[in-house]
Amino acid sequence: MATSSGKTSTPTPPASKRPLAKDPSSEVPSKKKSSAAPPLSLSGHFVEGSIVRILMENFLTYDICEVCPGPHLNMIIGANGTGKSSIVCAICLGLAGKPAFMGRADKVGFFVKRGCSKGMVEIELFRSSGNLIITREIDVAKNQSFWFINKKSTTQKVVEEQVAALNIQVGNLCQFLPQTSCKEKTEYLEKMVQRNERYKQDVERFYERKRHLDLIEMLEAKRPWVEYENVRQEYEEVKSARDRVKDEVRKLKDGQIPITRRIEEIEMQRHNLEAQIKAKATDIKETSQKCKQKQDVIERKDKHIEELQQALTVKQNAELDRQRRISNTRKMIEDLQNELRTTENCVNLQPQIDDITNDLRRVQDEKESCESEIIDKLKERETLEKEKKSVNDQIVQFDNLLNQKEDKLRQRYRDTYDAVLWLRNNRDKFKQGVYEPIMLMINMKDNKNAKYIENHIPSNDLRAFVFESQEDMEIFLKEVRDNKKLRVNAVIAPRNSYADRAPSRSLNELKQYGFFSYLRELFDAPAPVMSYLCSQYHIHEVPVGTERTRERIERVIQETRLKQMYTAEEKYVVKTSFYSNKVISSNTSLKVAQFLTVTVDLEQRRHLEEHLKEINRKLQAVESGLIALREKSKHLEHKDNELRQRKKELLERKNKKRQLEQKISSKLGSLKLMEQDTCNLEEEERKANTKIKEINVQKAKLVTELTNLIKICTSLHIQKVDLVLQNTTVISEKNKLESDYMAASSQLRVKEQHFIELDENRQRLLQKCKELMRRARQVCNLGAEQTVPQEYQTQVPNIPNGHSSSPPMAFQDLPNTLDEIDALLTEERSRASCFTGLNPTVVEEYTKREEEIEQLTEELKIKKVELDKYRESISQVKERWLNPLKELVEKINEKFSNFFSSMQCAGEVDLHIENEEDYDKYGIRIRVKFRSSTQLHELTPHHQSGGERSVSTMLYLMALQELNRCPFRVVDEINQGMDPINERRVFEMVVNTACKENTSQYFFITPKLLQNLPYSEKMTVLFVYNGPHMLEPNRWNLKAFQRRRRRITFTQPSQ
Repeated sequence: MATSSGKTSTPTPPASKRPLAKDPSSEVPSKKKSSAAPPLSLSGHFVEGSIVRILMENFLTYDICEVCPGPHLNMIIGANGTGKSSIVCAICLGLAGKPAFMGRADKVGFFVKRGCSKGMVEIELFRSSGNLIITREIDVAKNQSFWFINKKSTTQKVVEEQVAALNIQVGNLCQFLPQTSCKEKTEYLEKMVQRNERYKQDVERFYERKRHLDLIEMLEAKRPWVEYENVRQEYEEVKSARDRVKDEVRKLKDGQIPITRRIEEIEMQRHNLEAQIKAKATDIKETSQKCKQKQDVIERKDKHIEELQQALTVKQNAELDRQRRISNTRKMIEDLQNELRTTENCVNLQPQIDDITNDLRRVQDEKESCESEIIDKLKERETLEKEKKSVNDQIVQFDNLLNQKEDKLRQRYRDTYDAVLWLRNNRDKFKQGVYEPIMLMINMKDNKNAKYIENHIPSNDLRAFVFESQEDMEIFLKEVRDNKKLRVNAVIAPRNSYADRAPSRSLNELKQYGFFSYLRELFDAPAPVMSYLCSQYHIHEVPVGTERTRERIERVIQETRLKQMYTAEEKYVVKTSFYSNKVISSNTSLKVAQFLTVTVDLEQRRHLEEHLKEINRKLQAVESGLIALREKSKHLEHKDNELRQRKKELLERKNKKRQLEQKISSKLGSLKLMEQDTCNLEEEERKANTKIKEINVQKAKLVTELTNLIKICTSLHIQKVDLVLQNTTVISEKNKLESDYMAASSQLRVKEQHFIELDENRQRLLQKCKELMRRARQVCNLGAEQTVPQEYQTQVPNIPNGHSSSPPMAFQDLPNTLDEIDALLTEERSRASCFTGLNPTVVEEYTKREEEIEQLTEELKIKKVELDKYRESISQVKERWLNPLKELVEKINEKFSNFFSSMQCAGEVDLHIENEEDYDKYGIRIRVKFRSSTQLHELTPHHQSGGERSVSTMLYLMALQELNRCPFRVVDEINQGMDPINERRVFEMVVNTACKENTSQYFFITPKLLQNLPYSEKMTVLFVYNGPHMLEPNRWNLKAFQRRRRRITFTQPSQ
């Protein structure tokens, strides 16, 4: 029995793989370094070359494993991945087979267990003269193998010879079937001739293209010389222009000297005139100051006269105004006395005034009361509006949280989100309750616990709609899935509610293990949603623990017998094995919550909406009260205005007579004062005229003095104007000279700048000429001091660096301008580009093939003579081997047909020959028929099924077994794909054939077998196991295990 290590879902410390091997007697073979011969009890049954022992160390899945097969049929059974095919690989590589033959890897180093630097395979073969032990050590780093025979170093070639001597052919599929599995020269000559004919036109095109490329090369060689000549001519022109500008600059500088001297003389004359003008200006200023003083005195005299005249006029006007006011006052007194006489005596109006005053006081009190009530109502409204705003803000916050959940739903599951929008607009179509996706209905009490819910409920159910009736769900799915083509999920809540079911264990019992809640208590949801989750996912039975729970998880699993539980960061699932009753647990890390982290208290939101409705009702009542109070206040205000107007009219009637008497008395007093205030106008006029005459005498004297000063000032002005005119003439002449000087200077600067530009251009062209000359020489492969050959010469009068050169000539047949050269270059390049797909090697190959054709023609003549001789010899040899081959195929056909007949099917094997002369195409053709209604068909990958091909292959190998003697055969998973009937029949044939006396050793590898198959005493069954708790090979004892199993079986009923 062979075993290897593996892993289970329960976390355990890693264990190294320790495979075992057992023989049918269940006795554990000791781990031997070598073995000269098998046990005496077995040596009589093995045929020459059979495998007695297989030892693997650090090979594929094995750390160390020793397999001791039986002499006849060996059934190697084990689950996929346990290491069955590893034994096949060990046989192949241990007997000098190629790694590629296994179909796993092309390098032997890949067969060493990962992480190990070396591996070893040891095969012990039965031999009557003494067993043969072949050891192959594999070095991963060097990808090399080291060979040993009977623990002595040897070579692979010696091993291959020893293996071949025992008639072992690892590469022969009939013995070892792994799981993956002169005319010519004449034709060659004809092909070469045809190819040369085909390439002949390409060669001609190649040479034509080469002519165009040569012309392009000549044009590209001439172009730098022409470009150089153009730049050199431009250089000469720029140099001549620079010399001309240099002479002009010198002439302009000489012409500026006289102008500069004349400007200096005029500048001295201008300074003298400006000094004289300045002196005259000072005299004029002093004289003007004196004139100004005289004018000021005269103006003051005029002003004094004007003031006297104005004072007299004022007194005259005041007297006229007094007379007019006296007349007006007398008329007013007369009118008031007439009005007083016509006014009737007023009755006593005081009682009416008192009544109106009392009414006014009462109305004022009512107004104050009403305004006080309005203020109270306004304060109440303001308080309610603030409260309303606060409630609205809280509702908006809840809506924002709900929107966050809906946004996550829309981003991840757009179809589900669209279905939610449709449901909200079409709820009237449903008879019973319909609930939006569970992820929107669930409200976490603490968003930290969202990860438990999301890890427990699959995402398909989190986005499912919950219905209370089947009819509503069918209506919804028809509209959403069929009509709108939306991919949504829907579930039905149980008829009997599970929402309030109590858990099987009280939470108080589990708190000692660190559990703090069941999943159901972590969130709120509508009753049908909660009922569905309890029914489907048993959230009322799954507890949630802390980190303390994880630390004592083994104790929790053993003592609580919980099927599912959560710790702080992990989920544990506990199962009991159906076969062994062992408890198996698996744990997974919790994923981060994505959808349920947003917590919304829906009950609180409903209370807020009810509170908002109550606030709106109160606000409406307050508004109604305010409207009534404002109407009342408006009415009181109108009544107050009416009472005030009536009171005002009565008071005016009561005070009118007294006011008239007071006005008459006041006017009489004013009249008396105005009559007393008199003035003598004639005396005032005489005094004013006397003063005016005295002022006019003084004024005449001042005017005479002013006239003399004006004459002096005029004379000074005339002298100054004459000096200014002279200065203006001098300045004008100076400006003209300066203008001429500036014009000449500007022209000089322009010329100098032009000279600098020309000189820089000359330097640039000089460098460019040198660079073009260097490039032209480089293109023509000429050295710096080497003269230009005749074929490259062109007209060059002299070189810009100052050195003379003889005028050479070149490229006479090519264009002499850049445009013509560029045009011709473009044309030639276009022509050359038309010859695409040409390769210089084609010409070389064409020439070589021409030579080779000549050689082959001569050689074929010789080969034809030899061929005739060979044909005569072949016809003689053919008779000697073809007839025995046909007899051997006929024997195979007989065995093959018998095997198929025993299965109520038909099969044939014959020698397939397409052409008598094509010996390498001779082959074996297998034709089979699995149904009586069909004809025999050739065995191909397309006509028969996989199982039929496997049956045919197996029966063909069995037919070969008695005719082709070999020490052992290996078949890996040949029964895969067979139907049960054929697999049973083939198995019976294998057992009957392989368990006969003196038959080859047989290895049959399979991961599974049918039940109740026939077995032979000569069979050996090797089981391959793996797991983390495998025993060491020396501790394996099958009898002890059987006794222990019997004890367990006897004790189970009493428990």
